[in-house]
Amino acid sequence: MSAYPSQPFQRRARTIQRTVTKAGSRKKIVSVPTAMISGSVQRHKLKVMIVGGAEEVGRNMTLIEYGNDVILIDCGLQFPEEDQPGVDYIIPNVSYLKGREADVKGIIITHGHYDHIGGIPHVSPMLHHPPIYGTKLTNGIIAKRQDDFRDKGQIDLREIDPNQTLQLGVFNVEFFRVNHNIPDCVGIVVHTPEGTLVHTGDFKFDLTPIMDEVTDFAKIANLGKQGVLALLSDSTNAPAPGHQISESAIGVTLDDIFRKASGRVIVGTFASLLNRLQQVIWVSEKYGRKIVIEGFSMRSNIEIAKELGYLSVHPKTVISPQEALRLPEDKVTIMCTGAQGESNAALMRIATREHRFFRVQKGDTVIFSSSVIPGNERTVQRLKDTLLKEGARVIHYEMMDVHAGGHAKAEDLKLLFRLLNPKYIVPVEGNRFLLEASKDIALQLGWSEDTVYVTTNGQVIEFSGGEGRLTKDKIPSDYVMVDGLGVGDVQEVVLRDRQLMSEDGMFVIIVTLRAQTGELVGNPDIISRGFVYMKDAKHLIEEARSKVRKICEHAGGNGARNAMYVKNKLRDDIGQFLFQRTQRRPMILPVVIEV
Repeated sequence: MSAYPSQPFQRRARTIQRTVTKAGSRKKIVSVPTAMISGSVQRHKLKVMIVGGAEEVGRNMTLIEYGNDVILIDCGLQFPEEDQPGVDYIIPNVSYLKGREADVKGIIITHGHYDHIGGIPHVSPMLHHPPIYGTKLTNGIIAKRQDDFRDKGQIDLREIDPNQTLQLGVFNVEFFRVNHNIPDCVGIVVHTPEGTLVHTGDFKFDLTPIMDEVTDFAKIANLGKQGVLALLSDSTNAPAPGHQISESAIGVTLDDIFRKASGRVIVGTFASLLNRLQQVIWVSEKYGRKIVIEGFSMRSNIEIAKELGYLSVHPKTVISPQEALRLPEDKVTIMCTGAQGESNAALMRIATREHRFFRVQKGDTVIFSSSVIPGNERTVQRLKDTLLKEGARVIHYEMMDVHAGGHAKAEDLKLLFRLLNPKYIVPVEGNRFLLEASKDIALQLGWSEDTVYVTTNGQVIEFSGGEGRLTKDKIPSDYVMVDGLGVGDVQEVVLRDRQLMSEDGMFVIIVTLRAQTGELVGNPDIISRGFVYMKDAKHLIEEARSKVRKICEHAGGNGARNAMYVKNKLRDDIGQFLFQRTQRRPMILPVVIEV
C-alpha cells in the first residue's frame, strides 16, 4: 500500500504575474492562474540534478531547472580522500552552466558549514556572481571566508528571513526553520510549475535546541497538506536507529565531567559546532574556569557568532595562553580543533609536545566532542593513545554523551516523511549506502520502489504533469579539485602519479647526448627518491647505469637519435629491469639533454 494519498496528486494553484494597463491609468500587477491564459506559458519539464552529495558526504549542490530558469541549493566543498594526495579540497562541477550564467537566478544556502558553503569563492565567479541567499549567521561565515579570496571578485550576498518568500524566475521559494549543530539553518521549499519541491538541507529534530529556534513543525505539516511533489532529504545518519539526541542533553554530561575534573579540561571538536562551543562556554563559566581558544577557524567562528548574537560569552571568560599558564590548572579550559587527528591542528600539537604553550600532563581531562569521520579512525585512535600515554583521561562519544549528531536518525526521517507525505523521495547528502538506508525507511512506510530515487551525481530527474522519472541522462559532475592556487588543473592522471610516487618512489635518469650523432656524453646520472637508498644499493644502481648506457648506444647506432625515443626506451626498459630486480614499480623520470 502506498503511503501517498489515494486521491489524485494536487498541485498548488499556479499563478503568473501579468501587467494590466488601462487608458489613462497606472499599470497594475495582478496574479492570474496560468490555466486562465491559454498558450501564455510554454511548458517545460522540471529537471532536478544532484551535482554533488549523492555519492559522498560533502560537496553538496542541487541544481533545479525549468526552461531557462535555474536555481542552485548549496555550494559546498569535500575534503580529499586518502587516494588524493596534495589536494586541498574538491568543489562542485558547474560546467553544465557554462554559457548559461545569466540563467542562474540565485544560489540558496541552507546553513553555514563548509560542506555547504565552501565552494562559493570558486564557483561564484565561474557563474558571474549570481545572488547568494542565506540567513544572517550563514552569510556572516560566508563573508568571513571570502576575505581569504579577495582576488575572486565581490560576491552578491543577500540576507533572508525564514518567514519571507523569494521569486527567482519561475520559482517561488520559501523557507522553514530546522535544527542542526549550528544555528540559523533552513529547509528550502521551491514551488515550481510542476509542483512543490522540498530540500531539507542538513537537519535533525531537536525540541530543546541551544541558542536556536525549534524546527517549524507546523509549517512542515502544512506543506504536507498542500501537497509535495518531491522531497530531497538528508540521509547522512539514516542507518542509525532511533531519534537523534538533543544538543541540550550534552550539556548535562559536560556539567558532570567539569564538576569532577581536578585539572585542565581540553575539549576537541569541530570549529563549526557552535552549539557545542556554547555549552562548553556555559559550563566553564559555571565552574569558574577561563577559556583558551586554540585554532584559527574556531576563533573566527566564535567571533562571528558573538558579533551576530548567536553566542553568549562573558567578556572576561576568554583569555590568552600566557594568562592561562599563570592560573591553577582546575581553572582552565582549552577549546581546540583537531578531534579528527589532523596533524597540524591544535589538539595534535598539544598531544605531541609541539604546541608553543601547552603540553598534555597527568590530571588533564581530554574530551573528544565529535564523532569520527569515516576514514579517520586510525588517526584518531593514535591521537587517543598518545594522550593516554601522557597521563590524560580521555573521554569520547562512545563512552558517554559528549556528542550529539546534527543529522536525523531513522525515526526522525520517518516522522519527516509522514509529515510531508511527498509523492517522490530523493535521498541526498550521503554515500550510496546512506542513500539506500534512507530508501529502505521510505519503503518500510509504504512508498513504492518507483517513487524513491537513489540517484548518482549529475543524473537527471524529470517531472512533467505531476509524474517523475529517473532518466539515464547525466550532466558533468566529476571532481573539480583545488590544489594550492590551481582550480580544476589536477586531473586523475596527476593523482595517479602522486600515488605512484608515494607508494614506490621515483627513479630519475639523466643522460646527455650529442644532438648531431646521438652519442652518449659522459656517464649517466641516477637519482633515487623513495625507492632505494643509493648507498645501500650500489650494485643495483650500477646495473641500472650500465643498462642505460647500452640503451643509449643502441639507440644511437640505429640512427634513432631523437630525445623522445630515448626517453620512452629508458622509461620502458629500466622500469621493467627494476621490477624484475625489486618487484616494485617506481616512477621512471628520464631526462635527456642534447648538446
